[in-house]
Amino acid sequence: MAAERGARRLLSTSSFWLYCLLLLGRRTPGAAAARSGSAPQSAGASIRMFTPFYFLVEPVDTLSVRGSSVILNCSAYSEPSPKIEWKKDGTFLNLASDDRRRLLPDGSLFISNVVHSKHNKPDEGYYQCVATVESLGTIVSRTAKLTVAGLPRFTSQPEPSSVYAGNSAILNCEVNADLVPFVRWEQNRHPLLLDDRVIKLPSGMLVISNATEGDGGLYRCIVESGGPPKYSDEVELKVLPDTEVTSDLVFLKQPSPLVRVIGQDVVLPCVASGLPIPTIKWMKNEEALDTESSERLVLLAGGSLEISDVTEDDAGTYFCIADNGNETIEAQAELTVQAQPEFLKQPTNIYAHESVDIVFECEVTGKPTPTVKWVKNGDMVIPSDYFKIVKEHNLQVLGLVKSDEGFYQCIAENDVGNAQAGAQLIILEHDVAIPTLPPTSLTSATTDHLAPATTGPLPSAPRDVVASLVSTRFIKLTWRTPASDPHGDNLTYSVFYTKEGIARERVENTSRPGEMQVTIQNLMPATVYIFRVMAQNKHGSGESSAPLRVETQPEVQLPGPAPNIRAYATSPTSITVTWETPVSGNGEIQNYKLYYMEKGTDKEQDVDVSSHSFTINGLKKYTEYNFRVVAYNKHGPGVSTQDVAVRTLSDVPSAAPQNLSLEVRNSKSIMIHWQPPAPATQNGQITGYKIRYRKASRKSDVTETLVSGTQLSQLIEGLDRGTEYNFRVAALTINGTGPATDWLSAETFESDLDETRVPEVPSSLHVRPLVTSIVVSWTPPENQNIVVRGYAIGYGIGSPHAQTIKVDYKQRYYTIENLDPSSHYVITLKAFNNVGEGIPLYESAVTRPHTDTSEVDLFVINAPYTPVPDPTPMMPPVGVQASILSHDTIRITWADNSLPKHQKITDSRYYTVRWKTNIPANTKYKNANATTLSYLVTGLKPNTLYEFSVMVTKGRRSSTWSMTAHGTTFELVPTSPPKDVTVVSKEGKPKTIIVNWQPPSEANGKITGYIIYYSTDVNAEIHDWVIEPVVGNRLTHQIQELTLDTPYYFKIQARNSKGMGPMSEAVQFRTPKADSSDKMPNDQASGSGGKGSRLPDLGSDYKPPMSGSNSPHGSPTSPLDSNMLLVIIVSVGVITIVVVVIIAVFCTRRTTSHQKKKRAACKSVNGSHKYKGNSKDVKPPDLWIHHERLELKPIDKSPDPNPIMTDTPIPRNSQDITPVDNSMDSNIHQRRNSYRGHESEDSMSTLAGRRGMRPKMMMPFDSQPPQQSVRNTPSTDTMPASSSQTCCTDHQDPEGATSSSYLASSQEEDSGQSLPTAHVRPSHPLKSFAVPAVPPPGPPTYDPALPSTPLLSQQALNHHIHSVKTASIGTLGRSRPPMPVVVPSAPEVQETTRMLEDSESSYEPDELTKEMAHLEGLMKDLNAITTA
Repeated sequence: MAAERGARRLLSTSSFWLYCLLLLGRRTPGAAAARSGSAPQSAGASIRMFTPFYFLVEPVDTLSVRGSSVILNCSAYSEPSPKIEWKKDGTFLNLASDDRRRLLPDGSLFISNVVHSKHNKPDEGYYQCVATVESLGTIVSRTAKLTVAGLPRFTSQPEPSSVYAGNSAILNCEVNADLVPFVRWEQNRHPLLLDDRVIKLPSGMLVISNATEGDGGLYRCIVESGGPPKYSDEVELKVLPDTEVTSDLVFLKQPSPLVRVIGQDVVLPCVASGLPIPTIKWMKNEEALDTESSERLVLLAGGSLEISDVTEDDAGTYFCIADNGNETIEAQAELTVQAQPEFLKQPTNIYAHESVDIVFECEVTGKPTPTVKWVKNGDMVIPSDYFKIVKEHNLQVLGLVKSDEGFYQCIAENDVGNAQAGAQLIILEHDVAIPTLPPTSLTSATTDHLAPATTGPLPSAPRDVVASLVSTRFIKLTWRTPASDPHGDNLTYSVFYTKEGIARERVENTSRPGEMQVTIQNLMPATVYIFRVMAQNKHGSGESSAPLRVETQPEVQLPGPAPNIRAYATSPTSITVTWETPVSGNGEIQNYKLYYMEKGTDKEQDVDVSSHSFTINGLKKYTEYNFRVVAYNKHGPGVSTQDVAVRTLSDVPSAAPQNLSLEVRNSKSIMIHWQPPAPATQNGQITGYKIRYRKASRKSDVTETLVSGTQLSQLIEGLDRGTEYNFRVAALTINGTGPATDWLSAETFESDLDETRVPEVPSSLHVRPLVTSIVVSWTPPENQNIVVRGYAIGYGIGSPHAQTIKVDYKQRYYTIENLDPSSHYVITLKAFNNVGEGIPLYESAVTRPHTDTSEVDLFVINAPYTPVPDPTPMMPPVGVQASILSHDTIRITWADNSLPKHQKITDSRYYTVRWKTNIPANTKYKNANATTLSYLVTGLKPNTLYEFSVMVTKGRRSSTWSMTAHGTTFELVPTSPPKDVTVVSKEGKPKTIIVNWQPPSEANGKITGYIIYYSTDVNAEIHDWVIEPVVGNRLTHQIQELTLDTPYYFKIQARNSKGMGPMSEAVQFRTPKADSSDKMPNDQASGSGGKGSRLPDLGSDYKPPMSGSNSPHGSPTSPLDSNMLLVIIVSVGVITIVVVVIIAVFCTRRTTSHQKKKRAACKSVNGSHKYKGNSKDVKPPDLWIHHERLELKPIDKSPDPNPIMTDTPIPRNSQDITPVDNSMDSNIHQRRNSYRGHESEDSMSTLAGRRGMRPKMMMPFDSQPPQQSVRNTPSTDTMPASSSQTCCTDHQDPEGATSSSYLASSQEEDSGQSLPTAHVRPSHPLKSFAVPAVPPPGPPTYDPALPSTPLLSQQALNHHIHSVKTASIGTLGRSRPPMPVVVPSAPEVQETTRMLEDSESSYEPDELTKEMAHLEGLMKDLNAITTA
């Protein structure tokens, strides 16, 4: 394939140059004049226009018969006229030598005398029209099917029958579907005329409605399909006289499922017969159809329904209902509507250059969903490395070559039909601009669409193209600017690459001008690629760099996925899984590991398998499992297959239905309630329930009733009065009947309750006022022979008619809420039934004031009705307990004191369990009945508090609700992602973003943390995304040091104690384009001299200075400036020594004096010195500089409390860092500010000095020491040094003793880097100086413990590349480059101690004052010198 493409490209290139030579030979004098000095020719003259080339007529599906002639129409338009050819079943027809087939002038195919027999069918098949224009290309039409009607055969024939006058009759005559149009009927050997009363159905069946005597006779059907006619049996139809005798209503013809295409007509047959004569009505999806007013719906003879011009809305289930007044029958059928393929988006014409990638878009719809294939110039496009199908239907062509030009067609096909749409691809020369507005249809392009042509110098070839990073599937290229444009700020670059030996070249462009690196992805492992780079400016593309040959690294040779994995259930408890050997085994397969897991769980099991199939036994019945297979070779496990899901077979239920209860409705009926068996015991889809019941007396017959699987109650009627019945229920699946419940008894009432009058007054009413509510309880009326349907509670301030609430007849109390405190309410209670409301019972109550929190019950009892009527009311259940079983299930248990001690239920009582949750507050109670002392409540929400109470009912008596029990369901993993995820940029810090979100709506427990995933590739595997853990329930997080002007994608995942929830949808955010901290001019490089600074972005064209004496501007320092600097340094050193001696003597004098306060150094935990006390205590100021306190401190940032990942540790002593050769005049200004510190930061809290590191993913690389000195220009975001006071008051502050480092963290730098920093602790923040020693020349060395250059941002300081570094694709961690640190020299500790010991306190106060004045003068002189 590669060789063929190379030959094709060589041939096309040779043809192109030959054509150019011919043009040169035919140049006109005008062309010579233009060459000598005229303006350049417009680019529009070299643009080839899109040529209109399309089909005017395409062939359609055709039905024919033997011996007839057929024309398949086809006509195409193009200039010049196209050549038309025909394909049959994918093969070109040779029409020149064919006597029966010939091409008509318009391109249509004519077939004469169609041949068709049982063993010879040369004309039947699929035909396609092919149009070709020699200089343009080829297009193909849609495919048309030619069907030839077969030999006549009857699948069913008419049978003798009789019909009563006025009724309907049918006569069958079914033939092959393609012969139906050729069927006709005869009566008494004469053609039968069809009308509204006598019709022929699409199947060939004859329907006669409203039969008369004239319809009697002999009938036969005839098939005439070109040959001799085929006759069916001749049968007699008798018409009987009308009679008064009734006959059963039956269907003569029922509707059957049909499939039709949009736009076709459909007939749903339905014919019924019976006496009285039935009428036919139709319904669709439970809605009656109006056939009288509809234009598309017609009721045919006999009752059949005809639908014209079918649409998608006509699909559904149709019911034919026949009714004759005595009985009703119905039949149903499903109508499925299909649609031919239709284009929602067609391919459009494309201009392109060689080596680029293009995509032809094609979007189709249809039913069934169409499949899409692509054709180029009439030939099928086979997917390969360079032709790919993306986004289901689109065609992507990678690395265009000249031979890719032509016409591309998208062909959509389904069971109904096919359609095609095409577009043209024109490849332009590289020096021809692509039209800015390419035409979207087959119309001519104008030169107005072309970019203006400019002339000027083109860039030379980029220099030093190298592969700075090589991995298995990507390569990172870097280069330097062309020699013709050393700055290269406005240059863009194109990287052309191809596999070695392949002529097709692809291109990758840089993202912005001036960028000199590109990462080429999606490469193949262990493959050699050829790269070259070209620069472009506003005039065009320049020279290409020399080819660079790079080989990607090999991958570990692991097996690929096992193909054709299948799983099927062999029994209710076993599943067999089969698979095949991986195509890419990469060596001998040693064994396989089969993983399986029950759906909905997170526990995966595995088993080792040596063959290609395995049967797993002991599985749960009717349970879905997921399976996958991993192949192993000598290198280890390979790629896993995709999961396949299969469910074990169903079985009979293994447990009885739950919570069976009986409710006596009246003297002749009992209502049965139950719940399905536990899900784990259903063993399949419950298809129904079998109810068995009998009288409690012995030897009574058992009656069975079947109900549907969705029904959970049944009313049993027709029972005897005052009789005890036993009931039991069993569940059914398609496999059979499961175990039944125990027999449960209930006794019907002796007499029915009376509902001819309203209920009597309730026997008692109790009210209990609270602050904002009143609890109302009552007992039913004394006369319980009157039906009570419920109770109406009225209440209001001063009047009971303000509001009314109705409750169930079983309820015995109600809480009226949302009342006003300290208010007088009147309450009324009435029982009601279907006749009306009974006599009311009144009470009044005063709600308590806000300050009253007592719980004293107040019972107001209506005296005349205080005694509870016999029989006594039921006692409520006691000891209600809630046992939590899972995240959605709680078991409720209780005791019934009205039962014997063994708590065995022997009567027909039942219990009602109710439950609710207070979130939201208006949640209603849910109820369920039980006949045992426990109930399993399912379907609850995870991590939710529920309250439960129980009531007992026996006959017509019910208890009040029991005391409530509470239970909180277990937690579950979050089932919804965090919501409202937003990403914003932090103000003033373009590289820092802030992610905000809201908790998931279904947290299902306490959220213990979040994980933020982010990546620059939204389609990357999730394990390749960078993670940022967030501990606790924080809803915001900062992410620092992102790349500027780069789109990032963010996802968030919540976790609780049970695990991780689903991820949120990806949110895109593009970082800003400019970072002010990275663009600091050199004249501002005056940061904190003693601190480590981040290396400035030197750019890929950076050249190291030749010596260590360069200024920040890159110019050498003059000898005069160097001498001046040495004079200043020596002067400062002398003055400093004098100051040291004076202060040492002074401090010694004060130490031996009892009249002055003692001074001592207060050392903090991290070794820094902090001044404690008031400024007035400093008399005189202590000017001693503690050089021995000089140390390196890490800069701690980011208060993130989750120390999961940290940076590389930094050495803490100054000897670990070799001083760097800094330029002289850059250090004058630097030393002046090095140890001064900013006043704003002197007052900063010490907590800022110990902020934790932000967790990061680190990617270490070995650092290569540069060959020359590094110019250290601190950026503006470097943290300034903070001052520290070294002396304290006599009484030391405990806080000061334990405070952390007095290094104030910069509030403007969120880089989170950890770098060594030189700290000097002067005695006074404004009067301290240090004289750093001049560092020795020579290259600096880096401690290997320092963080190395990061993968995504490293810039080589030395262009001599010795080796290539590699790293994993998915790691996006960022680390920091090591920083050279200037460490000022300090006096030896022994010398300082000796100076203090040898000093004597011989100075008087007056002498000391004079020395101080003299020192002040010297300092002013020094300031003047340094300022000049």
